Amino acid sequence: MTATTEDNKKSNLRALTPAKQQGLVHDNHTLNPGIEFHPEALENIRINMSAVERRTGTLGGRRTVKKQWQAAWLLKAISCIDLTTLSGDDTPGRVKRLCAKARQPVRPDLLEAMGVQDLNIQTGAVCVYHEMVETAVEALKGTSIPVAAVSTGFPAGLSPFKQRVEEIHESVKAGAREIDIVITRHHVLRQNWQALYEEVKAFKQACGPGVHLKAILATGELATLRNVAKASMVSMMAGADFIKTSTGKEKVNATLEYTLVMIRMIREYQAFTGYKVGYKPAGGISTAKDALAYQVLMKEELGNEWLEPELFRFGASSLLADIERQLEHYVTGQYSAYNRHPIA
Repeated sequence: MTATTEDNKKSNLRALTPAKQQGLVHDNHTLNPGIEFHPEALENIRINMSAVERRTGTLGGRRTVKKQWQAAWLLKAISCIDLTTLSGDDTPGRVKRLCAKARQPVRPDLLEAMGVQDLNIQTGAVCVYHEMVETAVEALKGTSIPVAAVSTGFPAGLSPFKQRVEEIHESVKAGAREIDIVITRHHVLRQNWQALYEEVKAFKQACGPGVHLKAILATGELATLRNVAKASMVSMMAGADFIKTSTGKEKVNATLEYTLVMIRMIREYQAFTGYKVGYKPAGGISTAKDALAYQVLMKEELGNEWLEPELFRFGASSLLADIERQLEHYVTGQYSAYNRHPIA
């Protein structure tokens, strides 16, 4: 066996032909069509837990931004928020208020004080249950803000398969332009990668043209970082346009460790297919400091393109309140109470 062949075996996705050799490299972001299932590409995925912890451990300290630069990063973070309400007591009134906040996420006087009132800052999307899709679509008329619907038996994902597919059809019919699906966790825990691939592929087909599919991995329930990496790769092979950490209902939701593993799989997938897949951390991200850490990691690992809402989203609600609070501190030098910065 030659040295080159041996090196190829050790790399995560060397079973796939590099995109440059295929002529598949894309200058502009397009939806990920997926590729054929390559189980051999999963065999050599390895995760060094200690290295992951060392890498993410540096983000809270020396990698930080201050003053006007911090304000700029936080305004960018707002544009990447999927403003979310997923409660059993959601009402049309609550969803309408949420949509109003998505349209105007920061108080006009703060925007004017920062000189950014003409930037038309809005959130990346509004995320709701299927029952509230039509209400959200109506409330967001005249804007470019898409409605995202959680689907496929969210959050457990254990309803009958045909029912899950039909749920996607109905949400798209109601006006949702992004579908957040949940994978069947036991496919990952049993290492049944073919089943996971077929499942996500069927969900992608159900979305139809022009609709983004976000695959929720429920990372806190997948047992190992290696499982997270493999589930990420299989979901992208099947056509996921975004991979997302969590439903927000698990005991452990988004972490920087999960994020690092998942976005490095995104980088691998792009290198070998030419397609750019987005990333969405969700669950437990509630402070501006948290948002900055995720943004820095995205910039350092994937580049500036993954700081835009086309390729990066936060699944959050209370995060917006803290960001607006931090922006008021930047303008006035004083912190205000949370109840002066409602999210809806």
